[in-house]
Amino acid sequence: MGNRFICMTKKDVKKDVKENGSRSKRMGRSQRKLLAEEEFLHKQALSMALHQHQLSQRFDGSMSRRIGSTSSRRRNPTEDPLSNGKLAPEFLENIKTKKIILIHGEGFGAWCWYKTIALLEESGLLPTAFDLAGSGIDPTDTNSVVALVKYSKPLMDYLQDLPEDDKVILVGHSSGGACISYALEHFPQKISKAIFLCGTMVSNGQRPFDVFAEELGSAEHFMQQSKFLIYGNGKDKPPTGFMFEKEQMKGLYFNQSPTKDVALAMVSTRSIPLGPIMEKLSLSPENYGTGRRFYIQTLDDRALSPDVQEKLVRENPPERVFKIKGSDHCPFFSKPQSLHKILLEIAQIP
Repeated sequence: MGNRFICMTKKDVKKDVKENGSRSKRMGRSQRKLLAEEEFLHKQALSMALHQHQLSQRFDGSMSRRIGSTSSRRRNPTEDPLSNGKLAPEFLENIKTKKIILIHGEGFGAWCWYKTIALLEESGLLPTAFDLAGSGIDPTDTNSVVALVKYSKPLMDYLQDLPEDDKVILVGHSSGGACISYALEHFPQKISKAIFLCGTMVSNGQRPFDVFAEELGSAEHFMQQSKFLIYGNGKDKPPTGFMFEKEQMKGLYFNQSPTKDVALAMVSTRSIPLGPIMEKLSLSPENYGTGRRFYIQTLDDRALSPDVQEKLVRENPPERVFKIKGSDHCPFFSKPQSLHKILLEIAQIP
């Protein structure tokens, strides 16, 4: 009996060990997946916020920044015109301009385009994202960016160096719309299409800030009473920038965005230089007026309401208007696939 009891116990022990091993493997896989996701987010946030950590790596403020992605998201091969993440050859042939330049909005940086860059590259296009002066990991002191010419310098330098027979598609998010308007005025021959993504598509003599006046109040009121202002040169001098509180920014910009993208934004956004958004743009019919403009509206946007966006396209009509349902002010986070499909559609327009 004693030997039998021992034998049975060994079998039970083996069974128990096997079951525990299976559970441990499942738990191990789950934990590894969670740790991998956390590590990915951590690496993204860390790389986009190098300036905050004062790491030793140095960057040239005029250089373009390419933000890669480890995304391997699979799509249905039957989707049209995409097949296995690539555009079918006949659709690629229809796209004459494959270089797409992505310009971020106020407080953001090249980092915000990581999903869009991955999707465009998978489709066979050539996306590039810039950090504007004082944004992202550009080392320029935000308080020193007092005019649109300095703010837009990385983009303008790129266009200046572009060969005469080369053209690009510009995409400007939010206040980045003013930057691509500025570029259209100075380099109309090098811009195939300009796409305003819930952007400040201003008219001649208008300030980018004026577009946000419905949400933030008049410029004069904002300058006198806003609690978000930053006085980089001292309280006795005019304000140099502003930055929203995190909770307010979440409500305005990220009301439909995934939690991880919001977390990335919270550690990566920087203060917004005041000068460029308070500057009136001078746009001529001969230069800006000859450019091909497209507008993408975001229909669940709390920073730039659909009504304001509708007013912009009514007062300054683009060639075509596209709409993304369920998108907040950051469709590159909240609706990346919808945004991607629209960018491809615009790129294919003859």
